[in-house]
Amino acid sequence: MRLKKQTKSLDRRLLYLILTLTSLGLIAVADASAPSALSVFGDKFYFVKQQAVWGGLGIILMFAVSRLNPSLWEKIATPLFFLSLVLLVAVLIPGVGTKTLGARRWIILGPISVQPSEIVKLTLAIYLAKVAARGKSSLAFFLPLAAASALVMMQPDLGTTLVILALGLAQIFVAGVNLFHFLAFAGIGSIVGILFAVTSEYRRNRLLTFLAQSQDPLGRDYHIRQVLLALGSGGLFGVGLGQGRQKFLFLPEAATDSVFAIIAEEVGFIGALALVVLLAFFIFVSLKVASRAADKFSQILAIGIVAWIGGQAILNIGSMVALVPLTGVPLPFFSYGGSALTMILIGCGILLSISRNTSHEKN
Repeated sequence: MRLKKQTKSLDRRLLYLILTLTSLGLIAVADASAPSALSVFGDKFYFVKQQAVWGGLGIILMFAVSRLNPSLWEKIATPLFFLSLVLLVAVLIPGVGTKTLGARRWIILGPISVQPSEIVKLTLAIYLAKVAARGKSSLAFFLPLAAASALVMMQPDLGTTLVILALGLAQIFVAGVNLFHFLAFAGIGSIVGILFAVTSEYRRNRLLTFLAQSQDPLGRDYHIRQVLLALGSGGLFGVGLGQGRQKFLFLPEAATDSVFAIIAEEVGFIGALALVVLLAFFIFVSLKVASRAADKFSQILAIGIVAWIGGQAILNIGSMVALVPLTGVPLPFFSYGGSALTMILIGCGILLSISRNTSHEKN
């Protein structure tokens, strides 16, 4: 006889991992952002104070969300997803979306800037989990994924589009969609992504930099050369926490996209490896939560959240060690960015709520 037992206490390993990663991330932002914050605002703690506020809000929301039954998200999945699509459309409208470095990615609401593409990662994962739980057709999976990807691509933001595709395809694969349909959509997505990359001068230069480095060290190769210089300078044990040089306005995006390079410079290969192991353990524990989920909706939702955070980490670290082109995606928990950190912590809250409602089969 098989019985299902629901647990009422959350997964403490997962909780401690989340709190540890968030705390280490604040230390990393404080360190990496200090020179630029001092230069621009006259306060070296400017960015980390903002990040701490968002992190505190995210932790509060995480604990609140962890108390909710996962089934609630299934009930409100549709309005949440379509609201996030509305925000993605709004950010493309001049006067509503703010254009920075050629991309429209933020909506300014008074003192707060919101990045809709960070919101849609979670709402898409929730919506696709609902589609999977209700046994819809392949088209019901692919249309929302294509819509979200296309709108983010129009900003343009290829890196975030790749993360969205990764989480969506992971959910679709686990849901057991027809293999031919899955491969067809993955193939179409790959072709569109390549075309999008080569038809934009900025993205084409990043691709050419990846394929042929050292051709323009002070131009298009500058960013990746500074990243690799930071990694090489760190050696085995690093130059010491707070002692790195690359954050002093040499390395672009030191506190955001390139924060892993600053970490590796200061704590060395051993410290960077420890960070990777910590993230890998977070993914492993989260997958265990998914494997023990009480129902299909919770399982597919957990897979989506893991694919989002894990895929983004792989893409960021891979670009830092020159395994893939620079994509501009932040490192989860560690990169500066309020919208990104808050949404990740809300996603972690959902993982914790799923861990409260796991099913154990007994004979």
